[in-house]
Amino acid sequence: MSSRLLLVEDDESLHRGIEFTLRQEGYEVVGARRIAEAEAAVENDRFDLIVLDVQLPDGSGFDFCSKLRRGSDTPVVFLTASDSELDIVRGLDLGGDDYITKPFRLREFLSRIQAVLRRHNRNPARSSNSEGAAVQAGDLALYPQEMRLTKQGREISLSMTEFRLLSLLMNHPRAVLSKEQILQQLWQEGSDYMDDNTIAVNVRRLREKIEDKPNDPQKIITVRGAGYRWNG
Repeated sequence: MSSRLLLVEDDESLHRGIEFTLRQEGYEVVGARRIAEAEAAVENDRFDLIVLDVQLPDGSGFDFCSKLRRGSDTPVVFLTASDSELDIVRGLDLGGDDYITKPFRLREFLSRIQAVLRRHNRNPARSSNSEGAAVQAGDLALYPQEMRLTKQGREISLSMTEFRLLSLLMNHPRAVLSKEQILQQLWQEGSDYMDDNTIAVNVRRLREKIEDKPNDPQKIITVRGAGYRWNG
């Protein structure tokens, strides 16, 4: 079955070009040109990935992504003219899986879409925990088959990237994982487009969700000059 994508882009010519290209690659594409249309689409349909502009006539793609992340881990790829570091970090911090700036190279765009879809469909914890039992670490319980995390019995919402990163760390307790190792494990096909900042943003988001004191982390430890170590 082909992947079903939601394309949220208000520029008519760009929208038509991207939609045509995606369909040529075998994707099913639903188009939206407003936030309201995108919200209606995700409420009534299921998508494998959302390509999302930031500046839309009736609102911000950042706000849409933030709202989406409250109840969905559908991958989001931002596609925007803003290439400021602040906006890139903000997009990733809100739960975006990738951030592509306009103008862009078409083949690179398609490659990055494919990479996000591939890593969304893989779960690093399943191979080491095929029976689906919870991975316990103190007050945390990670359920690989259900892709769910609880802390003291309360469910914690994670994006797909956060879940994959936490799974990787929890399945290698006490081991120091370098940033290069993390990039290779989580973003094998798209690691050329990722950098240390991508990891740092996701680590910070995880700490805010699972640490009692995010500014004094006791579970995800930074090993200066080496990487990160799980100490949960």
